[in-house]
Amino acid sequence: MKIFSWNVNGLRAVLNKGALQSFIEEYAPDILCLQETKAKQGQAEVDFPEYEEIWNSAERAGYSGTAIFTKKKPLAVSYGFPEEIEAEIDGWKDRFGDAREEGRVLMAEFEDFYLIDVYVPNEKDDLGRLKYRELVWDRALLKYMKLLDEKKPVLVCGDFNVAHEEIDLARPKQNDGHAGFTKEGRQGMTNYLSSGFIDTWRTLHPDEVQYSWWSYRGGARAKNVGWRIDYFLASERLRNRIVAAEICDEVMGSDHCPIMLELK
Repeated sequence: MKIFSWNVNGLRAVLNKGALQSFIEEYAPDILCLQETKAKQGQAEVDFPEYEEIWNSAERAGYSGTAIFTKKKPLAVSYGFPEEIEAEIDGWKDRFGDAREEGRVLMAEFEDFYLIDVYVPNEKDDLGRLKYRELVWDRALLKYMKLLDEKKPVLVCGDFNVAHEEIDLARPKQNDGHAGFTKEGRQGMTNYLSSGFIDTWRTLHPDEVQYSWWSYRGGARAKNVGWRIDYFLASERLRNRIVAAEICDEVMGSDHCPIMLELK
């Protein structure tokens, strides 16, 4: 089974370019998780009849959103965090906003694992959302991962908006403390990885330098001045089922490229 994750930075845009159609034709994912769809179902002309479409769109038009296209029908689907975890988010609603309105979490249950598609909030250039991410979002997601992991193994994929270690971005010194490379955001990733989950790509490629996102400014992609901020995290007990983990940086169409996880 090959599962792909891609922040498309606007589903309508990537469809208009023909990039998503070409990608699906060439790579034939069994499951495709999308982030930053920026559309509601019906707003984009999606024509992939072999896939079931599952959407979790933001209430705000043209913003955020996740979707899963899958050839295999899920046993169940869940949108956002469950009620017991939403209670923690609600305590911060007035100060930080309501994550449930942003379509950032989408879960599909399959026979032998849960798959969570996430679009983690950016901390913002002025770090205005840093505390929300640190005190609410990362905590809530980890609680959700651990809650599901009690029942069966968990895969979590998507745009985490953080480079974990210096090897994961081209210019770590210049970006230290900036959005995407704050100590709080990096600690959030460390917390996931110390709680029974593995970074699948880094596990298979411990010393490799490869990126999944490039700024549109300054020809960053052509110069490969990038960041690895897209991940597949997996329950430790899935380690032996991992056949391959790849970053498909040859695929164009967005400021991110797709990432892939193959399971046996």
